[in-house]
Amino acid sequence: MFNLVKGTHDVILDEARKYSYIEVVLERTAELYGYKEFRTPIIETSELFLRSVGDSSDIVRKEMYTFDDKGGRSITLRPEITAGTIRSMVANKLFAMQDYPIKGYYCGPCFRYERPQQGRYRQFNQFGVECAGVIRSERDAEVISMGYNSLMMLGFQNLELKINTLGDEESRNKYKEALKEYFSQYIDTMCEDCKERFKLNILRILDCKVKEDREIIDKAPKITDFLSESAKKDFDTVLTNLDKLGIKYTIDHELVRGLDYYSGVVFEFHYTSSQGKNYGAIGAGGHYNKLIHELGGPEIEGCGYAMGIERLASVMEDDNLFTDIEQFLDVYLMPIGERAINESLSIANVIRMSGYTCDICLENKGMSQMFKKGERRDALYALIIGDNELDSHKFVLKNMMSQEQIEVKENELIDVLDDLFAEDEHDEHCHCGEDHECECENHHDDEHCHCGCHHKE
Repeated sequence: MFNLVKGTHDVILDEARKYSYIEVVLERTAELYGYKEFRTPIIETSELFLRSVGDSSDIVRKEMYTFDDKGGRSITLRPEITAGTIRSMVANKLFAMQDYPIKGYYCGPCFRYERPQQGRYRQFNQFGVECAGVIRSERDAEVISMGYNSLMMLGFQNLELKINTLGDEESRNKYKEALKEYFSQYIDTMCEDCKERFKLNILRILDCKVKEDREIIDKAPKITDFLSESAKKDFDTVLTNLDKLGIKYTIDHELVRGLDYYSGVVFEFHYTSSQGKNYGAIGAGGHYNKLIHELGGPEIEGCGYAMGIERLASVMEDDNLFTDIEQFLDVYLMPIGERAINESLSIANVIRMSGYTCDICLENKGMSQMFKKGERRDALYALIIGDNELDSHKFVLKNMMSQEQIEVKENELIDVLDDLFAEDEHDEHCHCGEDHECECENHHDDEHCHCGCHHKE
């Protein structure tokens, strides 16, 4: 027996299906906004994260998996995917070849050496988007709305957007001076992390979770008092557009995010379940103005967000949001006898190549045992084949729920399945009358039907 490495976990069977469901919804939503997929390496040079994430971040200071390869190069397992995605855009000269913005989404494993807890692992999967070449603040609002709508598509209803601005460089410099003057009175009594952040990036003190320190932080100066007119205008533009989109938000003056490359607007998506349980942040992101240039690209700005798949899956499972992804087996093929078993693979192949999921019992079981196996696989239909059926070229197709069965000619099997599944889908999605007359007064065989039914070709 080999044990799992601490902080990792196997994603198999139903859990894997749930992960895939989440990923598909997030990817499809990104594609609705014109984003294209990026797949970057799991390993990158350590310098990439030192320059992008920042040496004051907890990720760089405490959590990166870094090692020297056989050539003596410092390599890091990626702790996040933004830096690699921007590096890819620069390395592949996309900024010289395409109109701005360049829109990319990604999904894949990341690694951080942190304390494992529910929905958080040392190897985890991250989905995110990067919009590189942001010129107007309306683009920030669009990115935020995409993240918000993605979560809504997954079934998250009680979402709260927490948002703040870190201002432009002029605003941040003034704000940092004010914070330094304020915290210098208390820093000797604060936690070791705060003392380190005071030296490296004083904004990060605002992210401290130590209770005693929070009492000091809550009384610290607010960024809104130091914003330039330009920074105020940009933030107001984002908020105005969120209002137009009907996205409710709370301005959180202490929200700074944990990555040093953020500037301008930063945000988090918080979730409270239908039972009132507050899960905190389930996704977050922000604007960055120097990251692209720092990694060798032009002096343009960007915006993005990221979400942990494990975190989303854990919350969705806890709040029963996976009710719509039941996966059924379309046909369970039940051959009776050696001859039928020998013929079953070719029959199953026809079914599968016609787009239907199909499994076979190849273990020479009795009828009752095969039906139990079909039930355990959540099969919708059982296809029974024996010597008589092979001789007559007529199979028995049984509805596993209603127990009704019909005789089907071999050469008409797929046509019958098409009709049955089209009827099942109609019953599930259409609210027309029993005579199958559409609400738009067109019959179901009319190519102009707009009743919303899902027709199978």
